Amino acid sequence: MPTDLAKHIQETKLVDTHEHLRKENDWVENGPDILQDLFGNYVPADLHTAGATGAAMKRLMDASDEDIAGRFEGIREAWEATQFTGYGEAVSLVAKHIYGIDELTGSAIAAAAPKTKELRQPSERHRILRDVANLDHIQTDDFCWECYPDKSGLDFFMYDLSWVGFCNGNVDLEGIHKHTGVGVTNLATLKQAMEALFDKYAPVAIAVKSQHAYNRTLDWTERSDEEASAALNDILTKDGKEIGVETRNCLGDWAWSRGAELCREHNLPFKIHTGYYAGNNRMPVSRIKAGNLCGLLSKHLDTKFVLMHIAYPYEDELIALTKHYRNVWADLCWAWSINPFASTQFVRSFIHAAPSNKLFAFGGDTSWPTSSYAYAIQAREGLNRALQGEVGDGLLTEKQAIGLATRFMRGNQFACMDVEGTRANILAANGA
Repeated sequence: MPTDLAKHIQETKLVDTHEHLRKENDWVENGPDILQDLFGNYVPADLHTAGATGAAMKRLMDASDEDIAGRFEGIREAWEATQFTGYGEAVSLVAKHIYGIDELTGSAIAAAAPKTKELRQPSERHRILRDVANLDHIQTDDFCWECYPDKSGLDFFMYDLSWVGFCNGNVDLEGIHKHTGVGVTNLATLKQAMEALFDKYAPVAIAVKSQHAYNRTLDWTERSDEEASAALNDILTKDGKEIGVETRNCLGDWAWSRGAELCREHNLPFKIHTGYYAGNNRMPVSRIKAGNLCGLLSKHLDTKFVLMHIAYPYEDELIALTKHYRNVWADLCWAWSINPFASTQFVRSFIHAAPSNKLFAFGGDTSWPTSSYAYAIQAREGLNRALQGEVGDGLLTEKQAIGLATRFMRGNQFACMDVEGTRANILAANGA
């Protein structure tokens, strides 16, 4: 029999703080076939590490090839070595809960392939996420500034305002002028453009997001206006060519700090990718540590920072930051799939080290609704495993564990972010 705690975790609507979810028309008109749906998220990285060839992976993802079993056969051995990783577990969950497949074989996948036509229908994406995955709402990083209302679910789909380009020291002159009417010629006009972007999009944004850790160090240095102005002039003069790392980082640090100031002014949390990289063969671990952010966190104590992915494999460092800094929240988004057991231990350690109002339980970090559903299952199961362990060891009562589950799954997110205010602004912007 499920415990009251397990039942509560299953029935509580879960806030999804991070996706890269593709839009309704993409799902309906250009959505995945069954193999793309099963294997199209993060598991290709594990399959590659396990020995799948580039040719086999290319064929696996080629929907024009109707030989479903043959496409799977090319990566079958790598799959057998990968199936128990967090990424592999997510594939199995999609297979079981979406397609009714208990064991992945070529014949079983081929037999279930027609199911995709039933799934890729108007409004089905919303139904899967809201009613089946039991999500309260989804926060999507769409890699852009604009946060236009999504008519397929106005009060359900919310968007982050992207700051990654600025943090990387990039200046999209054409894009900035298109969105703000400001022509950037110097630091003053760049600051004016940044303010205009926030004025235009912040009311309907749920947060600001940057994943510049994929391109540069998270180590932030305070930069003066004079230093940033010189860097910007160099970038504008050279038109993006032969720009050194230090010049990019100088302007990036300045722009990052301006973004943090604007987040405070507009009451938006600043989400930052920390820790592990997606993909293969390009992760310099020294620059992904959340501890690199201490200077920024100290400088902007009145800005809310959400540090994502538990900074894996430096999760203990992130617990220390959330314990020490009043303006830091930790987010388990994607982490349940990177390493489910490290994430379970993270929750247990967090409970006994940091205030319980500083942790978010889930974000899928996926493109398709089916994967978001599977990753939500992982999060619920992992959270249950962590809290049941606490109860079993006599460290929490079941009532206390239920209270923590509610906090981690939705309460902390609603306290940190203006969810209802954003919903109201989205509806108003759409005349609803």
